[in-house]
Amino acid sequence: MSSSDSSSDRPLILICNDDGIDAPGIQSLATALDGYGELCVVAPEQEQSAVGHAITVRDPVRAHSYEFDVPSGPIRAWAVTGTPADCIKLATHQLLDRQPDLVVSGINRGPNTAVNILYSGTVSAATEAAILGFDAIAVSLCSFTLEEYEVAGRYAERIVEQVLDEGLPPGVLLNVNVPAKPMDEVKGIRVTRQARSRWEESFEARVDPFDRPYYWIAGKFVNLDDGDETDLQAIENDYVSVTPIQFDLTAYNHLDAIRGWRWNGRQE
Repeated sequence: MSSSDSSSDRPLILICNDDGIDAPGIQSLATALDGYGELCVVAPEQEQSAVGHAITVRDPVRAHSYEFDVPSGPIRAWAVTGTPADCIKLATHQLLDRQPDLVVSGINRGPNTAVNILYSGTVSAATEAAILGFDAIAVSLCSFTLEEYEVAGRYAERIVEQVLDEGLPPGVLLNVNVPAKPMDEVKGIRVTRQARSRWEESFEARVDPFDRPYYWIAGKFVNLDDGDETDLQAIENDYVSVTPIQFDLTAYNHLDAIRGWRWNGRQE
C-alpha cells in the first residue's frame, strides 16, 4: 500500500523540520519512514534554524501544497510561511483530516545536543507536538557539512519502531542525535541526559555600504559537563544519543528551598 493512501488503521506520521521543506534531511527522513504508516509533511517554506519555539502572532501564516515523493509514491505535503512550531499547530488544527499518531522532526543539519536544544526549531516542532499530546521525536545529524543522511534515517527508523510499539509518557519527547559516521562505525544507541553547556558569544561590529552599523554574532561552544551518560559524551564516542526531554522546566529539586525564602518579610 502506498503511504499516500489514507487509512485510519495505519498510524499517521507527521514530519516537520526547521531547515525547510526542500532540505535533504527531511527528504531522507520521509524516505526512511516510508511504509511505517501514512506520511504527511508540514514544514517551513524557508529555513527556520535556531528560531526556538517562536510562533507567528503579528503576520498571517500561509500554507500551500507542495510536491513531495517517497519511494512508494507522492505523499501529502504543505510548505508553511511560519516557524516549525507554527507548522505543528497549523497541521493538527487545520490541515490534517485526523490527528497524528506520531510527529517526527528532522533530520536536522547539525547537532541539537546540550544547550542547543533550547535554540533548535527542529526540537521545538517535536516539543510543540508533545505539548499538544502527541508522541514526538526530533532527529539531528551531528554535522553541518555532511550531505549523506542515510545513517541518521536508518536510526530514525529503529527509534520510530520503538515509539510506535511502546508509546511515550505524557509530556515527554525524544531528542535523537546521530554521529556523522558510516553505519559500521556507529556503535549503537545510548539513552542519555542533556549535558550542561553554554555559548561564549561575541559580536563583531561592522558597517554596511550606507555607513550604518550592524553586528555579526560569533561564539564558541563550551561543554560544562564532565559527567557520564551525556548526549555530548555519546556522540564523542560514536553512539547515537537518545535523550528523553520535557517541556516542564520546573526545578523540582529546588522548590522546597526557595519556598523557604523570606517571601513575606522576616520569618520568626
